[in-house]
Amino acid sequence: MDLSPFWISLKVALTATVISFLLGTYIAFRMKGNLTKGSQLFDIILNLPLVLPPTVAGLLLLMIFGKKGLLGKTLLQLGYQIIFTKEGAVLAAAFVAFPLMYRCAKSAFAQVDQKLIEAGRTLGMSEYAIFIKIILPLSLPGIVSGVILSFARALGEFGATLIVAGNIPGVTQTMPLAIYMNLQSGNYQFALLWSGILIAFSFFMMLLIKCITHRFRGGIAAYR
Repeated sequence: MDLSPFWISLKVALTATVISFLLGTYIAFRMKGNLTKGSQLFDIILNLPLVLPPTVAGLLLLMIFGKKGLLGKTLLQLGYQIIFTKEGAVLAAAFVAFPLMYRCAKSAFAQVDQKLIEAGRTLGMSEYAIFIKIILPLSLPGIVSGVILSFARALGEFGATLIVAGNIPGVTQTMPLAIYMNLQSGNYQFALLWSGILIAFSFFMMLLIKCITHRFRGGIAAYR
């Protein structure tokens, strides 16, 4: 049995999760409390991949990063190619996973009691110290949940990955793509096996979120 889809999926999902975490957390913090019309429109755009069909998301990425795309031409001139590469698979996975990280982080930041932040400023704490010592600890459960959900979403991405990265065995073939290929060729046993692995991962991710939420709930209550 070829285990490359498993390892490719893990590498792609982990890299996409790191990207989603860094961008999602930073943008969510910058957007916190911003109620202008422009920021609300930007917020809708950031959440758009959540409701877009994966094939549409893949087509948009193809239009941007393809050989004739807006950025694809420039990247090709610099010697980089995104389409039909592992980088393309990471791009597709990060694109669909980002909104989950962003929403979880934004919600977590919004739930931090503003009075605690004001108290920190009154005590002479810098904004960096307030973020590290007050905002981050209180937001940690939501941020960790966002990381887990982003990883699970990236691990199960299919439509956008198929369009952007293709289904190349040993290169871009992730577990969802391996399921599709085995179903097409009539290898139902392997399709069920990969499906079982993804179901187990998904179950573990949801269980982990519940455990983290339960564990931090008491700590946050005591902190407050």
